[in-house]
Amino acid sequence: MKCNLCPRQCNADRENSLGFCKSPLSPKVARANLHFWEEPIISGQNGSGTVFFSGCSLKCIYCQNYEISQGSIGKEISVDRLAEIFKELEHRGAHNINLVSPTHYILAIIEALKIYRPKIPIVYNSSGYETVEALKKLENFIDIYLIDFKYTDSERAGEYSFAPDYPETAKKAIAECYRQKRDCIIENGIMKKGVIVRHLVLPQNTKTALEVADWVKQNTPNAYFSIMSQYLPCADAVNHKILGRKITQREYDKVVNYICDIGLKNVFIQEMGSSNKAFVPDFDLSGV
Repeated sequence: MKCNLCPRQCNADRENSLGFCKSPLSPKVARANLHFWEEPIISGQNGSGTVFFSGCSLKCIYCQNYEISQGSIGKEISVDRLAEIFKELEHRGAHNINLVSPTHYILAIIEALKIYRPKIPIVYNSSGYETVEALKKLENFIDIYLIDFKYTDSERAGEYSFAPDYPETAKKAIAECYRQKRDCIIENGIMKKGVIVRHLVLPQNTKTALEVADWVKQNTPNAYFSIMSQYLPCADAVNHKILGRKITQREYDKVVNYICDIGLKNVFIQEMGSSNKAFVPDFDLSGV
């Protein structure tokens, strides 16, 4: 199979070689466990049934999950085993099945959901670097899109994630997610359907954060917006001249105050203490 699932359009034969994402055709998973550190309407009290896939179509130089996104830690499993994992997490009381970095395994995920479709929501947890064509394949399988909007300018997207086309690509992807799940449904404090747009505030990057907030208000007014303070220098960012530090309280307050000023509703705000390695999962193959 020639793979063109993500915007890289590698045309890689993933049965015999690896494309940009360095991922095999069969799903490769690094962790499948209850996760309590997502937004409250995702994690709830019982936790989100999170499946961390290995590989990524981006190569963010600051990725907190670089061990799996770029280091490719994980175990190849069958589609049947992936379906079993969904069932196991559901039986453990998870509020949802949370697919993290799933883009390059869309076809396997669809097949697994055909084998076993949990009675809890399916969350597509994405970097935002998606094609509209791939997202359309998911329309009847995904209940919640938890999607990043990282950058609004191509220069920064190119330098930090090797994807100068990210801004326009992400806008189109988020618009497609919103078309599919425009109406949010929350029951007993847990999201059952809808879109959450995330933005991680980076050092010296408040201008982008304000632009993202404006775009979300104008283009996805029913979506939830999660403005994140958890940035932690990791991987190649540790010694970077800009990214080698956490964000300051002043930087984050500037963004939060702006969000309040423009009247953006349905917003999640993070505590500054979230910038801590303790919140980075262990990719120890648990649950795989």
